Amino acid sequence: MQQTSAEYDEVIDQCRSLFTKKGKDYGTAWRILRLRSLTDQLFIKAQRIRGLQENQEQKIDEGQESEFIGIINYALMGLIQMNKGVAEQPDIDAAEALKLYNEQVEVTKTLMENKNHDYGEAWRDMRVSSLTDLILQKLLRVKSIENNQGNTVVSEGIDANYQDIVNYAVFALIHLKSKS
Repeated sequence: MQQTSAEYDEVIDQCRSLFTKKGKDYGTAWRILRLRSLTDQLFIKAQRIRGLQENQEQKIDEGQESEFIGIINYALMGLIQMNKGVAEQPDIDAAEALKLYNEQVEVTKTLMENKNHDYGEAWRDMRVSSLTDLILQKLLRVKSIENNQGNTVVSEGIDANYQDIVNYAVFALIHLKSKS
């Protein structure tokens, strides 16, 4: 499991690097996004990945890897929004955004390590297409919860689903990297 932890950190470092660079270009404009908008953005990216996996022809020169990175970063933004609330205007600087990003990564990685221990790294035997389907399923669940104003009877909340989405996307990127 030490290998998984190191691979996880490598993927997150790549995602964090892009998050930081986009922060320099755009600031923290994402702070105005409502959770539903982030969920829809995640859904679009997951649908594109599924399309790339199913279609022979690709018309945009961006592959699955960049979309999985986008999923990780948008889901982490969603977790930040859940904790901090949505702003009317960008209200934090890049350094604060990175601090909040790292806090969410830490919580999400700990969840992965706990589940990975209990499931015995079963994800290593999964296909990237199955991880994509699980992400889509989680997003449909989130949309349902959002349509119910965040109420659930027995199910996990939006945050747990977002954390699982991050972890599935990290696993997918680990698989894709091992194939290259």
